[in-house]
Amino acid sequence: MNLSELKPPAGQKHTKRRIGRGMGSGRSKTAGRGQKGQRSISGFSLMRGFEGGQMPLHRRLPKRGFTNIFRKQLAVVNVGRLDQLEGDSFDPANLVQLGVVSKLGDGLKVLGAGELKRAIKVKAHVFSQSARQKIEAAGGSVEVIEPGSKAPASGN
Repeated sequence: MNLSELKPPAGQKHTKRRIGRGMGSGRSKTAGRGQKGQRSISGFSLMRGFEGGQMPLHRRLPKRGFTNIFRKQLAVVNVGRLDQLEGDSFDPANLVQLGVVSKLGDGLKVLGAGELKRAIKVKAHVFSQSARQKIEAAGGSVEVIEPGSKAPASGN
């Protein structure tokens, strides 16, 4: 067997039909568009979802659910993750710099999953009740940042 002898299976390759090339092309005059109507005219483009005047599918189907336009998109970090990090003071800018949080969005929320074995200082926009209890029980402190303000980068 030789690479130069390789050919596709019979019937796989088709020559492209050249449309709109005159009377001798086999698709004469109207080029497969028919005689009259909106679709036969040059420059015609069908609007997406248009069904010839019939009520379109996206309008026939029931609309369900609710989208809250006032939703806050918070970055989340757990207490157990903070315990693994070096240092004893954490704020949103510091956590972005360390790569724990990729995008802050509307603020930082600290959740209480995991264990905390040392005293740390945490600045965040929102704290869960369990996170607050764990941080304070370990001897650390919690500081709530005003919404909309980003904390300055800490010194460590």
